[in-house]
Amino acid sequence: MDWLNYHHLLYFWTVAREGSVSRAGARLRLAQPTVSGQLRALEDALGEKLFTRVGHKMVLTEVGQIAYRYADEIFSLGREFQDTIKGRPLVRPLRLIVGIADVVPKTIAYRLLEPALQLPEPVRLVCQEDKTERLLAELALHTFDLVLTDAPVWPSTNIRAFSHLLGECDVTFFGAATLARKYRRGFPRSLDGAPVILPTDNTALRRSLDQWFAGLGIRPLLRAECEDTALLKVFGRAGHGVFAAPSVIEAEVRRAYGVESIGRTEAVREQFYAISLERRLKHPAVIAITEAARSKVFASHTSEANLVAR
Repeated sequence: MDWLNYHHLLYFWTVAREGSVSRAGARLRLAQPTVSGQLRALEDALGEKLFTRVGHKMVLTEVGQIAYRYADEIFSLGREFQDTIKGRPLVRPLRLIVGIADVVPKTIAYRLLEPALQLPEPVRLVCQEDKTERLLAELALHTFDLVLTDAPVWPSTNIRAFSHLLGECDVTFFGAATLARKYRRGFPRSLDGAPVILPTDNTALRRSLDQWFAGLGIRPLLRAECEDTALLKVFGRAGHGVFAAPSVIEAEVRRAYGVESIGRTEAVREQFYAISLERRLKHPAVIAITEAARSKVFASHTSEANLVAR
């Protein structure tokens, strides 16, 4: 039987949490060579590299990420064991790790995830943001329980995952007060030649907007392209151009960025998906998220939320 040295695992876990051997050594009150030696011993025992160097940083490899998740669970159970023996109240939160695509507006992400924190049982929510492709690759390694994004998993993607439609809505155009007054009349034709700030062309919303502009024969003046939806709105607030956002958060956008609504179009739809490795969702927090999305968040914008799977 193979035996795992839990001291080695603890040193690895601490290095991963602290981000460097030196900081881990300080936390453990051990010399740096000692910690490095224990890491190498664990890697030799597993037959896998757990870290790789990127510049001056130690970054977990794919195997390292898996090892870290198990180590985190192991030491969490250890703390729970001690609390039980000492008679302390035992409350172990249900953990939910979510990857959020950077194209998903933060307000929508919050509204989608917030029901998980309303469950009777405590939930420990962990959110990480990145590009959809990287998040899906991590999902395949079981790094995430769920990925929130604006498009389903395409058949060409080499990942067996399932796309659960949370809801959809039309889009509203916004602008600073002077731009809103200028382009509100005659919308949407008024957008011909108007300065606009658009998401980058790798997003579903940008592709839909381009098709809509082309179909109407509208040629706006592209002032900026932003991957980050929050940055896009900041440029809009400063008056650099008109921008579009999901109508489901229209009130929040006006309030948070001090902009005004110009017009709304039902011809452009934004969709939001929960991507999981499960066809049938089982995690209680994930079920709460999907049910609330369909019954509350997008209820007035989506006639029916269907499950899309492959």
